[in-house]
Amino acid sequence: MLELRHLRTLHALREADSLVEAAERLHLTQSALSHQFKELEERLGLQLFVRKTKPLRFTSAGLRLLQLADALLPQLRSAERDLARLAGGTAGRLHMAIECHSCFQWLMPTIDQFRDAWPEVELDLASGFPFAPLPALARGDLDLVVTSDPLEMPGIAYVPLFTYEALLAVANQHPLAAKAYIRPADLAEEVLIHYPVERDRLDIFTRFLDPADIEPAGVRTAELTVMMLQLVASGRGVCSLPNWALHEYSSRGYVTARRLSEKGLHATLYAAIRADMLDAPFMRDFLLTAKDTSFSTLEGVSAAQKDRSSATKRDEAQKAGKRGSPAPSGNG
Repeated sequence: MLELRHLRTLHALREADSLVEAAERLHLTQSALSHQFKELEERLGLQLFVRKTKPLRFTSAGLRLLQLADALLPQLRSAERDLARLAGGTAGRLHMAIECHSCFQWLMPTIDQFRDAWPEVELDLASGFPFAPLPALARGDLDLVVTSDPLEMPGIAYVPLFTYEALLAVANQHPLAAKAYIRPADLAEEVLIHYPVERDRLDIFTRFLDPADIEPAGVRTAELTVMMLQLVASGRGVCSLPNWALHEYSSRGYVTARRLSEKGLHATLYAAIRADMLDAPFMRDFLLTAKDTSFSTLEGVSAAQKDRSSATKRDEAQKAGKRGSPAPSGNG
C-alpha cells in the first residue's frame, strides 16, 4: 500500500512548501503529483495535508508519514551509496566470526594486511559469536565465517583455506610421550582438556574417540590455548590442538606432541561465504591474503586438495566409525 515514492513526495512537499515547487523538484507535473497524493489518501482513507494553506499544513496522518520518511530515507540513501561503492569494487563490509579458537595466530596478520590494502572496507571481528554463525551468515548478519565444520546451506559456499593435522599434547614426563602415536584406548584413563565447545564439533571426539567407543576418564575446559597447555605441562590432563597452534610450545620443549593414530588426524579449515560475495574484489583479495599468510606463518599446514560437500564428509565419518579410525575432517 505505502511505497517509497510516497515518502519521497511527502518529504519533497515539506521541503518545497507548495505543490508547484515539489513537482519541479520531483520532475513531475503538478497534476501528476496531485493525482499521486489523491490516490494515496484514498488508499489510506486519510487526508495528509490541508490544501490551499500558506504555509502548507500537514494533518496528523501526514506528520506520521513524514516521521517515517525522516527515518527511512537517510538509511536508503546510505545503502544506495554503499551499493554504488560495492559496484565500483573499492568498498564494502566484511563482518566475520571465528569458530576456530586457535585461529588468531594467522588471522590477525591477515586482517592487518587487508586493512592497509582496503581502507574503505568496514571490518569487524567476532569471536565466540553469541548465536550460530552459519545461520547468521545466511541471514546477512555476517559476511564470512572461519570454520572446519561445513554444513550444507542454500547460498553458502565454502572456500578451503588450508589442511592441518590435529595432535595430542602431553606432559614431557607423561607415559604417552614415549609412544610413537596415540590410540583411542590410550585416552581412556586421561582427563581431556578442550575449548568450551560442544563435543560434537571437536575432532578428538567425533573423529577419534567416538568411532572407537572410548570415553576419557574426565573432561575439563579452558578458554585460552596457553591455559590448556599450562594444565597439560603440569600433568592435569592432555589436549588436542592443531599442529600450528601446538608447534610454538612443543618446539620449545614445554610439552610433547604426538600423532592421533598411525596415519594422523587431518582436517581442513574453510572460509564460509555467501555465494553472491565470492566475486567481490575485496573478498577475493582477503581469501588470497589469508592463504598466503597461513602458509608463511604456520608450521605444518598445506594447501587443501579440493573442497568437499558436508554430505561427503559425513559419509567418510560414518565409514570411519565402522572401521574404528578417524576421518580426515573436523573442527580446529
